[in-house]
Amino acid sequence: MKKRTKIIATLGPASTSTSKIERMLHAGADVFRINLSHASIDDAKDIISLVRSQEKKVGRPVAIMLDLQGQKVRIRGFGKKPHVILKSGDKYALDPSLNDNGNQRAVGVTFKDLYKNVQPGDELLLSDALIKLKVEAIKSKKIHTIVLRGGKLKPYQGVNKKGGGLSLSGITQKDKSDLKKSLSLEYDYVAVSFVKDDKDVNDIRKIVKDKDIKIIAKIERNEAIKNIDKITKAADGLLVARGDLGVEIGIEQLPATQKFLIRKAISFDKLVIVATQMMESMINNRVPTRAEVFDVANAVTSGVDAIMFSAETAIGKYPSEVISEASRICSESEGAYVRPLSVDRVVPKTLPVDQVIALSAVYSAKLTKVVAIAALTETGSTALWMSRVQSNIPIYAMTQNNKTSRRICLYKGVQSIKLDKLEENHAQANMQVISLMRKIGTVKKGDLVIITKGDLLGTSGGTNALKVVEVGNMIEVND
Repeated sequence: MKKRTKIIATLGPASTSTSKIERMLHAGADVFRINLSHASIDDAKDIISLVRSQEKKVGRPVAIMLDLQGQKVRIRGFGKKPHVILKSGDKYALDPSLNDNGNQRAVGVTFKDLYKNVQPGDELLLSDALIKLKVEAIKSKKIHTIVLRGGKLKPYQGVNKKGGGLSLSGITQKDKSDLKKSLSLEYDYVAVSFVKDDKDVNDIRKIVKDKDIKIIAKIERNEAIKNIDKITKAADGLLVARGDLGVEIGIEQLPATQKFLIRKAISFDKLVIVATQMMESMINNRVPTRAEVFDVANAVTSGVDAIMFSAETAIGKYPSEVISEASRICSESEGAYVRPLSVDRVVPKTLPVDQVIALSAVYSAKLTKVVAIAALTETGSTALWMSRVQSNIPIYAMTQNNKTSRRICLYKGVQSIKLDKLEENHAQANMQVISLMRKIGTVKKGDLVIITKGDLLGTSGGTNALKVVEVGNMIEVND
């Protein structure tokens, strides 16, 4: 296993082809993201088909994440003008009555009730905080401001209020419609944008119902931080979306907030992803900056399950090179900076048997000379629990279930292996596992391996056994 931290690559115009998807898979991509802010459900269907075809060609599972657009406040357009230039000291108005005919003095906004959520003295941040406005007055639903920091303002760029507080639900009618249309597609995770509270997560879960799709809550609003315990408990994982989050709380607050959110996810045994500008310079350059290398390494050593790339792979010139560079940084960081994470976990008084087996396997491996763990799993739960423990012991999750094999691709430190058929006899199953691990070069004669499985192989939630075997010294079973 070359790296433990997983890599999520956003697919876009620069990377949505069979050859580029294949190259990114070989370079180390584990999950592909489809951003529904820029793609329709029909687009997503075609992209998923491409990914699944290359998954078969490469011969290893890969997960797919759909990212819902969410409720983002934006300015409107400027007619035929590509942009306007705002200068410090200019007077400027946000006028909901304007459509796409903004000008040098005012521009429309997509959120008609924006005026209800601001007051004189508030700071509004446009274009990812490159432009800063200060609210001076509100008259007839128009927000009159003075430009504190000017710049080039382009159509449909984002609007945030410093400190948060815009009363928008994270789930829009478009999100609900997109999600309902997508349920017949072969994807594994859905990322929910601009989550405000646990209700947003639960609304999505009601639509997903019994579909085997896991929910990732994107944390990009100040309100979400205030409700983080309930959100983390309701979701299957958190995504630290540093773009809009940094605009709302101030970029100087991001390092501490990122660390807080990572530890919050870990404390609830949930997945955690860090995203936004991980290697922004590689949109146009073949190598990352030193600062970007440190940023990725810091995320890796903080205990994240995955790092995510957006524009770097969606519109950048070198999508596969981004993945290659990130893979190398992950591997080196994991090998050089191994330290225990001090996290107070939210632990129930009693644990289910499969979780006890999973945790016992990892802790036992750390106390012995075990070189790898093989988890025979139907739902992936055993592998998930194993991945929640900080360890350098490689974990190989083996399953006959297609959905499970793909979902596991996001679990830190777990390599997913899809089995065509699992032997029903336990001794034969052990031999099958070790034979496969020797074939891929994971173990050699004399190595100790832990195997976990259930009495009823292939049964959901049935893991109840842990066995330590020595490669080359196992019971031979004749048919």
